[in-house]
Amino acid sequence: MTTDAPILWQFSLSTVNLLIWVGILAAALWAGWRLSWGKLVALTAFVTLDLIAFGAFVRLTDSGLGCPDWPGCYGQFLPTQAKAEIDQAIAEQGGTHGPVSHGKAWIEMLHRYVASFIGALIVVMVARAAAGRWHAADASARARAGGAMVPAGLGWPLLLLTVVLAQGLFGKWTVTLKLMPIVVTAHLIGGMTLFALLIWFWMRERERAGEVQAARVGAPPMARLLVWLAIAALYGQIFLGGWVSTNYAVLACPDFPGCHGTLAPRVDYAEGFTLMRELGKNPDGTMLSIEGLKAIHWAHRLGALAVTVIIVAAALVLMRGNPGLRREAIWIKTALLAQILIGIGTVIFDQPILLATAHNFFAAVLLATLLIAAWRSRAQRIA
Repeated sequence: MTTDAPILWQFSLSTVNLLIWVGILAAALWAGWRLSWGKLVALTAFVTLDLIAFGAFVRLTDSGLGCPDWPGCYGQFLPTQAKAEIDQAIAEQGGTHGPVSHGKAWIEMLHRYVASFIGALIVVMVARAAAGRWHAADASARARAGGAMVPAGLGWPLLLLTVVLAQGLFGKWTVTLKLMPIVVTAHLIGGMTLFALLIWFWMRERERAGEVQAARVGAPPMARLLVWLAIAALYGQIFLGGWVSTNYAVLACPDFPGCHGTLAPRVDYAEGFTLMRELGKNPDGTMLSIEGLKAIHWAHRLGALAVTVIIVAAALVLMRGNPGLRREAIWIKTALLAQILIGIGTVIFDQPILLATAHNFFAAVLLATLLIAAWRSRAQRIA
């Protein structure tokens, strides 16, 4: 494997391994083409949700550098092909406690495989949407497709493709820039954004298919405004949560509800929220202080209080604005409660991997519930 490639353009797969990967992705393309349009969109959203949770597992198991090149693992498609290189890295770091191990290599590569699968599914969406533009008026073509709904327009699929390509670049830079916190956090935000767009697209396509559960029912302007404010606030909180995770600041405040026994901990927000720096270090090369780490953690807790108030207010106003949105409001409050309890448990139980992974998962679920409510609360279309 060559190591002198420019850091932003590293591509470590050999030609043979690249062809293997392309062949597997071609099989994924074929499978996606065979699915009905609605199932394709739903499957892509579901797998993206799973990948968001698995991405948290990658960080929590410290597997982000399990394969320190991209997109292969020491230039290979499978970690088993790179056994000698991994063994050498393990010996150089003095054991499996470091960033490289056979298990961590598999975790990192599985994450990349699933991300590639999502990319393939979105490429299928673009291709089918493009084909749909030519065959939308062809009744016989629609009949040959089993009565499947013809995709409407290229705009959304192309937007999804743009986001997933950008997400792939941030995934690469996560590795090549050695887990730089702002890059890893941006990678998380990108994953959440892709998932959010897929949920919105899924609701749009379900409405087009005539599904009652996805139809708009309308809500007062204040309710709609609060829902979108809740979505914006949740995005801010997701950034703070990602910043906590990527800076390994979860246990900077190991107790609850205070931080080291006080509700007014000594913190350094300027240090904690200096964005352009290496992992664990200040821009001048000195190590990040405990006050900086506590600032990161404490900001996330304060943000959680503000976001909880906004989301609860949105759910209550939504329910009162239209009884037809009662179910959506209940799902929002349920997801919020689960997220709060899991977040508290993550601190109290010393960051068990299962709880911390679930915290990431339920952040995405909460975002989905708010987006579905935002879609349903829109004014009904006039035929």
